Parts: sequence; structure tokens; C-alpha cells
Amino acid sequence: MTRPIWVQEPTPYELNLRCQNSLSDHLGIEFTSFTSISLSARMRIDQRTIQPMEIMHGGASAALAETVGSAAGNYCIHSDLYYCVGIELNINHLKAAKEGWVHATATPLHLGKQTQVWEIKIQDDNGTLISAARLTLMVLEKKKGR
Repeated sequence: MTRPIWVQEPTPYELNLRCQNSLSDHLGIEFTSFTSISLSARMRIDQRTIQPMEIMHGGASAALAETVGSAAGNYCIHSDLYYCVGIELNINHLKAAKEGWVHATATPLHLGKQTQVWEIKIQDDNGTLISAARLTLMVLEKKKGR
């Protein structure tokens, strides 16, 4: 059995509350589930997430990938002492998505003291791989008194 990666266990309910009034809320990103080593969210393809050619916008895919990867990273650290921020995102758009939902799952490739690297796969409702992303996070120490 794989050892859980979470310092504090994420819950979709808590994550969705935490993301209210943010970009992920505006795009309709919803956290859906987690396992001992992954975190998942989904986003509907609609007027908020498409480009003029009526397919999912690459920027919406990137926002989904960074949202789920960053959220996962922040649950792998002691949040009273540290926080994670994205420092690099690479995403390959492999297939167009036109309707329904896309589902993103983040799994860690590296969980270090100063950096984390996450792989995020985005699939459509049929399980077809739409985009593949790699997100690098920097782990920063919270300033005392904040």
C-alpha cells in the first residue's frame, strides 16, 4: 500500500469553500475526490471555459491544472508554517474538448522541502486524455506574526 502524502487530509467540501470568490470559482472548478496520493477536480465546458471556436480554451485547462496541483501541494505541508506557490507550469493540449466536463487529477512526482513537482492529467467524461501538465511549486515559510 502506498503511504499517504497528506499532512492534513483534503476534503472536497473544504476546498470548494476555500476557493469561493476566486478564479477557480469563476471558472466553475469543483474539487471532487482524493486518494492517499492524488487530488481531483472537474470543470464544465461552457461559456466561461471555451474559446471562440467553441472548444475548451487552453488557458482554462491551465487554470484547472494549476488549481488542483497547487491545492494538493498545500495539503502536503504543515500549513501553519509553510505555503506553496506555483513557479512553473508546462501543459500540453493533446485533444480538443467541446462539451461535458473535464476531470483533472494531480499526483506528485517530487515532494521536497523547498519544491514540489506535480503531474496533472486532464481527461474528458469518456476518460480520453485532453491535456497533460507538470506544475512546479515552491514551498515558502510563513513570516512570523502573519
